[in-house]
Amino acid sequence: MWRSLNPAATRLHKNFHRLDNYEARAASFYWTALFGSESEFRRHRHGEPPNNLLNYGYAILRAVIARSLVASGLMSFLGIHHRNKYNPYCLADDIMEPYRPFVDRITLSITEDFEDIEELTPEIKKRLLVIPSTNVIIDGSKSPLMIAAQRTTASLMRCYAGESRKLLFPVLQ
Repeated sequence: MWRSLNPAATRLHKNFHRLDNYEARAASFYWTALFGSESEFRRHRHGEPPNNLLNYGYAILRAVIARSLVASGLMSFLGIHHRNKYNPYCLADDIMEPYRPFVDRITLSITEDFEDIEELTPEIKKRLLVIPSTNVIIDGSKSPLMIAAQRTTASLMRCYAGESRKLLFPVLQ
């Protein structure tokens, strides 16, 4: 089938495996830059710490985004990129992507302040529970992450309704 299409499609098909690997390569670079080259950190849901901190932080973030989606009249299971009939939060998983660095930043500060992060102690959880109230910049103004998430999901709803073509996302500073 690919051969019957134009040559550009044929080249794309040949290079698809390389294109598919860009995200993994970028992630490897990102985690090394975040946690340092001497760190042997690998992001994995069941991996070594600080994966436990990231998992907990991302769960908090996902809940904030899911709540905002529902408040904006959107259905969290209808994803844009994420698609899985067993995942009721595909759209939340899509929308939370630009917010992940805020969780990563808090996680990094915890790893710098605590020697032992094997266990999620109440003190560590308390530090992660500030995620919804973390100040972020969105559309040129500062607001808590949970309000910014609401602005993002409301802007998505306006795009779906044909009222706007602009999605609002936070800026990491």
